[in-house]
Amino acid sequence: MTQHSRRNLLRAGAAAGAAASTAGLGATSPNSDPENCPPPLGPVHVLPGDPRYEDLVRRGNSRFVGAPEEVRVVGSTAAVVDAVRDAVRSGRRVAVRAGGHGFEGFVDDPEVRVLIDLAGLNRVYFDRRRAAYAVEAGATLGEVYRALYLGWGVTIPGGSCPGVGAGGHVAGGGYGRLSRLHGLASDHLYAVEVVVVDQSGEVGAVVATSELSDPRRELWWAHTGGGGGNFGVVTRYWFRSLPAPPARVLNFHVSWPWDGMDERGFHRLAGNFGTWCERNSAPGDPGTSLYGELVLNRRSTGVHVLSGQVPADAAHVLDDQVAALSDGVDVTPSRSQETLPWLAATLRHVEDDGKRWRLKVKSAFHRTGLTERQRAALYHHLTRTGYETAAGSVSLNTYGGAINSLRADATATARRDSTMLAFYLTGWADPAQDARHVDWLRELYRDVYADTGGVPAAGAYVNYPDVDLADPTQNTSGRPWHTLYYDANYPRLRAAKSRWDPGNVFRHALSVR
Repeated sequence: MTQHSRRNLLRAGAAAGAAASTAGLGATSPNSDPENCPPPLGPVHVLPGDPRYEDLVRRGNSRFVGAPEEVRVVGSTAAVVDAVRDAVRSGRRVAVRAGGHGFEGFVDDPEVRVLIDLAGLNRVYFDRRRAAYAVEAGATLGEVYRALYLGWGVTIPGGSCPGVGAGGHVAGGGYGRLSRLHGLASDHLYAVEVVVVDQSGEVGAVVATSELSDPRRELWWAHTGGGGGNFGVVTRYWFRSLPAPPARVLNFHVSWPWDGMDERGFHRLAGNFGTWCERNSAPGDPGTSLYGELVLNRRSTGVHVLSGQVPADAAHVLDDQVAALSDGVDVTPSRSQETLPWLAATLRHVEDDGKRWRLKVKSAFHRTGLTERQRAALYHHLTRTGYETAAGSVSLNTYGGAINSLRADATATARRDSTMLAFYLTGWADPAQDARHVDWLRELYRDVYADTGGVPAAGAYVNYPDVDLADPTQNTSGRPWHTLYYDANYPRLRAAKSRWDPGNVFRHALSVR
């Protein structure tokens, strides 16, 4: 479905959604829950010493473990309102967790005294009143995909890890295997329910929609790529114009061995991927049916791996890509693939979610492929001696397609001109090795983007947060971190912040100021 078609469907539902803008601050939104639903979970107050406490504060990157005075496990918007109100009245710092896949210590900051866990807010249903699919913010992507597809034959074009929580994923834009065909998850967002705190400290839930007549529309806009933890606590999303996924898809893995690959071959493989993305990422291009990740690993790992998914009836696109990537590489790739129904293939993509690892990540958008100098920097750091890890890698991900069919200011997601997204990662287990591993990734990233002050010219992805972008010793470009994430959309996000969180209740190291 084209972006134009989606806009027409949004307009067609305007009458049903107009009432969504009538809820006032200080009261939860009108009840739109499905009929005959069971009572919500909790709220459950978990304090230090409770056997559940340790599990609840260890649901993220193992580098960061919080020590809040209490964890409030909630299952309703009203319970979130109560939790935020208690925190505000007692002057305690509050944070919220959905799936627990944050890469920085925003939720597990030592200053956070009240942690709101959205585990009980996980329902997915069709809201007849708003003529939209409702997704509660604590639902994982796997739960969302299963419910939407089995119930209505549709999906959101979100991420590939089923354990990620919808709350933060959608607020940051949310891209995944179907995004080149159907846009970002947030491109289908019609409305959002958010628990906010006004200037006087009053706490309440409001609903903001995409309707041009909605006085709260800027709050909706801010949640289409502005990132989580900035404006309030998201409790529910509503989506319209959701696409149907392919009936059957081909999941694939293609491996190029390091053995026999010299620097020239490495340059060809990495360069060929960028060239393929440039040539196959225009909106509507047949090549956008394929989503692929080329993971360039350290030599000790033994192989570089291309993995991803393509509709079963477009398998020839994969054939073309593998041939293009192999050109001039001088090693023979091995290939495995499996054709499955879409839901089975999507939920099968379950891997180590990283929560037992200590992690550091970085990201970079690219409008074109890596330059020769950038590829040389990658080769140096992926082959250099004196540093060994099984988890050090750079993943080059296909991007563009339908994502690039919107204007940069149509949503808060400003990056609408990229063809590739690079994801830099290292992981380890021993806390004593933190500095060593973080320094390796910093050096790699700095060297790849040395020509632009140690940061990417085309910006970074807010759902892969990196506090180094706000560190002048790491970012010497003169471009502030918020420009790298939000570009010209940042002043508009600041205006939304001023209106909806004037007391800066919701904040972290990279929050909108």
